[in-house]
Amino acid sequence: MALKIIFWLLVFIVFYAYIGYGILLFFIIKVRRLFKLSKPFEGTADYEPEVTLFVTAFNEKDYIDMKVQNSLELNYPADKLKMVWVTDGSDDGTPDILKERYPQVRVLHQPERRGKIAAMNRGVKEVDTPIVVFSDANTKLGKESIRIIVDLFRNPKVGCVSGEKRISQKDVDAAAGAGEGLYWKYESKLKQWDAEWYSVVGAAGELFAVRTELFEEVEPDTLLDDFIISLRIAMRGFTIQYNPDAYAQETSSANVREELKRKIRISAGGIQSIVRLHSLLNIFKYGKLSFQYISHRVLRWSLAPLSLLLLIPLNLWLFLSTSPETGRILYGVLLAGQLLFYFLAMIGWFLENRQIRLKILFIPFYFFIMNYSVYLGFFRFLRKQQSVNWERAKRSVG
Repeated sequence: MALKIIFWLLVFIVFYAYIGYGILLFFIIKVRRLFKLSKPFEGTADYEPEVTLFVTAFNEKDYIDMKVQNSLELNYPADKLKMVWVTDGSDDGTPDILKERYPQVRVLHQPERRGKIAAMNRGVKEVDTPIVVFSDANTKLGKESIRIIVDLFRNPKVGCVSGEKRISQKDVDAAAGAGEGLYWKYESKLKQWDAEWYSVVGAAGELFAVRTELFEEVEPDTLLDDFIISLRIAMRGFTIQYNPDAYAQETSSANVREELKRKIRISAGGIQSIVRLHSLLNIFKYGKLSFQYISHRVLRWSLAPLSLLLLIPLNLWLFLSTSPETGRILYGVLLAGQLLFYFLAMIGWFLENRQIRLKILFIPFYFFIMNYSVYLGFFRFLRKQQSVNWERAKRSVG
């Protein structure tokens, strides 16, 4: 009986972490809309403050022209949109190219490379606008992104706004691109519902904005700066809002190896974040924010991957030790379902570099990669082997 209780508890954790929480959010939002509890903020219509578009860049000469031209085309008054690039450690000519070609860009450069976090901490001190928008050098922003982000800041309770990460989709795609694209579509919907209920739990580093006065320097060894910065603002009583129409677009990882490298870093950063934000686990203090944080993030970085590892041996034991009269068929069906899922993941691995149209075949494989990376990230965190100097994952040709 004890093993059965543990087994069903593990099943619940896995189901809830990846599907159940989404179903719960769906019904919560439906009820809120039915009783008109989800009302858009009505405030000052002519809110149009100065904004700084802030880019931390390391050896990004190949993206300079694309990024700056994209920034100049954004639908926001040019005299109110400032551009700051922090290029610490770049030795490929990035700072010189910026200064020569784009005098409207303020370049903050120092020869020493101390990592993205140190660059952010140093650079934000030079920002003199009420809102700072962080973006990666290799992403294109939607034309209306800045205006949409600023509009959400009309509400004084909003301390941070997260944009959407969009993966360029193709008719045919390999495992990395197909899995990453489908995953982010699902994540986008969850973020919309999270924001409508109360707050998003963590911003996307490709595009997020904060009230400059709320920015807090983060520890130099922080791996997920966007996550830590945004949630610490939320822990002060502000909310993190989200609008998918404010987006940063980039191509998918070049292959599964590159995507795994990215996921391992995120997983190591996730474990680090759970440790550093341990007080946020107190649901009696932070209420809905804690519930969202645990449901959407903590379980995926901790108990869910562990549950997946334990489920198959425990399922096999229960199948062999349970009589047909007491549920053996049920345990057999569940065991067969698990084995089929991992078999499909193996097919995804076999097809990983083949371009196919039926992208749903890559879901089991991408799911496996996600959880496998949590284990690798956990051990990397324990050994403190993850460098803060981010080596960007190679991207496919868009």
